[in-house]
Amino acid sequence: MDSALILWSRAQFAMTAAYHWLFVPMTLGLGLVMAIMESIYVKKGGEFWKKTAKFWQKIFGINFAVGVATGIILEFEFGTNWSNYSWFVGDIFGAPLAIEGIFAFFMESTFMAVMYFGWKKVSKGFHLASTWLTACGAAISALWILIANGWMQHPTGMAFNPDTVRNEMVDFWAVVGNPVAISKFFHAVLSGWEVGGVVVMGICCWYLLKGRELEFARKSLLIGSIVGVVGTLGVILTGDTSAQHVAKYQPMKLAAVEGLENGGSRAPFSIVPGVEIPGMLSILATHDIDGIVPGINDIINGYVDNEGNVIPSLEEKITRGNIALSAFQQYRSNVDSDPAAAAEAKLILDENMDYFGYGYIDSPEEVIPPVDMVFWTFRIMIGCGCLCLLALLLSLWFAYKDKLSNKKWLYWFGFICIPLIYIAGECGWMTAEIGRQPWTIQDLLPLKAAVSGIEAASVKTTFMVFVIVFSLFLAVELTIMVKAIKKGPKVEEQNN
Repeated sequence: MDSALILWSRAQFAMTAAYHWLFVPMTLGLGLVMAIMESIYVKKGGEFWKKTAKFWQKIFGINFAVGVATGIILEFEFGTNWSNYSWFVGDIFGAPLAIEGIFAFFMESTFMAVMYFGWKKVSKGFHLASTWLTACGAAISALWILIANGWMQHPTGMAFNPDTVRNEMVDFWAVVGNPVAISKFFHAVLSGWEVGGVVVMGICCWYLLKGRELEFARKSLLIGSIVGVVGTLGVILTGDTSAQHVAKYQPMKLAAVEGLENGGSRAPFSIVPGVEIPGMLSILATHDIDGIVPGINDIINGYVDNEGNVIPSLEEKITRGNIALSAFQQYRSNVDSDPAAAAEAKLILDENMDYFGYGYIDSPEEVIPPVDMVFWTFRIMIGCGCLCLLALLLSLWFAYKDKLSNKKWLYWFGFICIPLIYIAGECGWMTAEIGRQPWTIQDLLPLKAAVSGIEAASVKTTFMVFVIVFSLFLAVELTIMVKAIKKGPKVEEQNN
């Protein structure tokens, strides 16, 4: 397989996903914020809360529009750049994406129209319901996308059909209830709340720095900080669950994230190179200080896991993968001419199907992700997230105590957290996706077998085009959003 084709196909998909992820978390977070603001308006009444709700809905809408464009292109790339992948697992992977498009996206679009254009056309209650349903639609959309992504990390609920050369869904609820997918969904939604809270905090801090819209800024800052703190604490809790799933289903990713060459029980957690907390990685990954966490060398050479199962070496996995591929070829060549030989080959294929993907692996180095990259992206994510949590807690405290006046250091801190939270989010996705390389589907289909049979030059050209187009999208979005923020909500201060 052409290495340049794989490289450019990966680069294009990664670039599209990175741009798309700039918009998704903010959509999830601002969806909750604007719904809370309108709920306060419906309960209290008054132009102040109405204009406050409308302002955050405007920011939500600007972000949502550009996010949709990048998301559609991302889904198209499965067919253009990864057609072998789409053929091999399209029956499974396509189902949640179709449900997302038919149900969640149209739900968002329908009620969003009411939210923006129905202020004078429907009752307060119906309008509020539409706003909440728009926010819920964004979360439901994320659910189905993350079910698809979680299935790639931990494939389940399917069986390989050698006649069609496809994996076919045999248990829809196993796919939907995949523990990795459920964990990813809550982690992503709560991280969206964190992003939304930080963005609200940052914008409000900008108003406070400028001495503008003071009542709006103080009240929005309080609500945004609450949403952000709840989201961040939820991210920490769901991150703990995710760590256990990674340890169980993707041990090489965990070893790479920790730069752990040789593991075992009481495995240390590395804060930075040379600074370790003894036994902490075992606690985080298994909730047991004596829990076994395999290192890179253990995974290559084989090891015994915490349940006493003997995990074969990479060499044995490759051998069994080659047996599976050979049996598949024998089945295909004999299925019409020699049913008995085909049946025997099918039995061998079924026995070794768990290692099918390893038949495409040529060397141990192929299954080791870029260790330095995922090691540092994980730590940058944690560092930026902790700084944002500190800013949110301080903002919440001072806003709750009504002591925000003359806190320029806090205003600057909150404002600077806007880029920090986006850096944290992008680094989180880089850790999750680069850490599972070389697999498009864990242990089942590596990149070299998933890519489309097209010219690398074509992918390179479209990569350059997309960089320009997406950069223009981002520039336009930021320009419109900055203008909207500078214009402000134009609310009158209310006397309490």
